[in-house]
Amino acid sequence: MADEVKLHGVDGSPFVCRVKISLNLKRIDYQFVVEDLTNKSANLLKYNPVYKKVPVFVHNRNPISESLVILEYINDAWKGVPILPKDVHEKAQARFWAKFIDDKLTPALFKAIGSHGQEQDLAEAQESLQFLENELNVKGKKFFGGDNINLVDIAATFIAYWLGAAEEALGIEVVAKDKFPKLTEWCGNYINSQVVKDCLPPRDYLVSFFKKMFGKAQ
Repeated sequence: MADEVKLHGVDGSPFVCRVKISLNLKRIDYQFVVEDLTNKSANLLKYNPVYKKVPVFVHNRNPISESLVILEYINDAWKGVPILPKDVHEKAQARFWAKFIDDKLTPALFKAIGSHGQEQDLAEAQESLQFLENELNVKGKKFFGGDNINLVDIAATFIAYWLGAAEEALGIEVVAKDKFPKLTEWCGNYINSQVVKDCLPPRDYLVSFFKKMFGKAQ
């Protein structure tokens, strides 16, 4: 009997996109259930009563919430291309950087975007970005996972694609090419990988979103 796989989400969410990329990487067929976050469905509230947000992943009627938790579940539940390294130390390191991206870097980036790149906020965001630049230099490879995409790459989807749309929308520069050459190169490699490209929302949609959300009043 085939697995029943559903993903509840919205198209413009980088966190939902993480799950789509992971499913695409593993070549898993699934049903995408579009949610209206202004009028949340009964299923969404039932499946994620704690946070009441997307993504929610449902495998054979068993719900899993929080994107990084979902990615690990997908890695463990299906064979195929690994999302996490097998080596225990490398696996712990990947989890560390994914958590760093969610807990420290992403909030700093949103703060910089929200302030339209004010000097102090931009400096804080770039200080955190420098850690990823250094990590890519240490790896000396195409992706954080080496030659292949792994958990850290997928966790950094917002940086690779959403951040560029925000920069365009607001006329700011966060990931300067001269300051972050490896990160800039990684962004291009990542979003141009077919497994990722297939899952990304239209850039124009995101540019419009950031203009509406953070654009200065006329």
